Amino acid sequence: MGILRPDESKRIEIEEFRRMLLDNYVEVHTNYKAKLVEEEFINNQGVVMPAVQQVEEKKVCVTSGVSFLGIAIVNQLLLRGYSVRVIVDNQEDLEKLRDMENSGEMRESSNSIEAVMASLTQVETLSEAFRDCCGVFHTAAFVDPAGLSGYTKSMAEIEVTVSKNVTEACAATSSVRKCILTSSLVACIWQNIGSNSRTIDHDCWSDESICTNKKLWYALGKLKAEKVAWNVAEKSGFKLATICAGLVTGSAFFTRNPTSTIAYLKGAQEMFKNGLLAAVDVNRLAKAHVMVFEEMNKTAFGRYVSFDKVIKSEDEFEKLARETGIEIGVNSFTVTRNDIKLSNVKLSRLMSTTFRCISEH
Repeated sequence: MGILRPDESKRIEIEEFRRMLLDNYVEVHTNYKAKLVEEEFINNQGVVMPAVQQVEEKKVCVTSGVSFLGIAIVNQLLLRGYSVRVIVDNQEDLEKLRDMENSGEMRESSNSIEAVMASLTQVETLSEAFRDCCGVFHTAAFVDPAGLSGYTKSMAEIEVTVSKNVTEACAATSSVRKCILTSSLVACIWQNIGSNSRTIDHDCWSDESICTNKKLWYALGKLKAEKVAWNVAEKSGFKLATICAGLVTGSAFFTRNPTSTIAYLKGAQEMFKNGLLAAVDVNRLAKAHVMVFEEMNKTAFGRYVSFDKVIKSEDEFEKLARETGIEIGVNSFTVTRNDIKLSNVKLSRLMSTTFRCISEH
């Protein structure tokens, strides 16, 4: 993990980058805020409150905002009118953020976007980074320091520690009321299913012993990280929702998301055999994050399973192997068991209801 760099030159560098991000639309943003300040609104108790406080209600923080999923979430948030604070924990991520702004990959918006350098290993610096934000999106995106193994046992331990830190920082920050944590479908599917018909959904949890015995460190890390987050949330009382995503795909997904792709596909043959190898487009997953976040004040709660495609045929399986460049060839086994089903009904209902409400207005 990166280390906090509190020196003055680093702060100046980040501030210069923030100004660069705002350069294209600072006039629009300033006029918009001035108008809000002039137009006060009255709350339900009849108390006059400055309308500028409404802007703070739309400020959120995204961890690993330069990751494959993080970029998609940031862009969706900008589209929905949020101001976004992106946490970077090293110089390389700061440079990536610059490159994305220059290339146009990070969507232009009249809402502000800023970079803040903080260490995911320190609760105090995270709490400072979350200050004034109403919510946090913890994308839990990690890279393999060696660049080879995909995801190691030690990385699973780091992921658990960071998840605990992030949620404790959420609990310690008075402005933060909600947190969305990106988990994984592999935190649900690795269990003793047996021969009876079974549905794998948001209520299912993988078995830690199975993950350990099969050395499925990515599944173990996601499983334990999600559980520790729920423990902190339940003790602290802030709102938490987790999204258990299938293999995250999209344009050039393997080159953009190599660590998670390799790690997720460990055990791919067995997942495929049991009809449990599923994928989700990165943009659809990002929309799901934002929609769940917005509905948490109403009916949204708990865990959600997210996928839009289940790999069922040998052709689809072999295509996935070609796209990833990973050896996950089909062996001589029966393809796709019919008595095990994946269900994303909970998330599908929420998204369809939300889309309908948006279209009606």
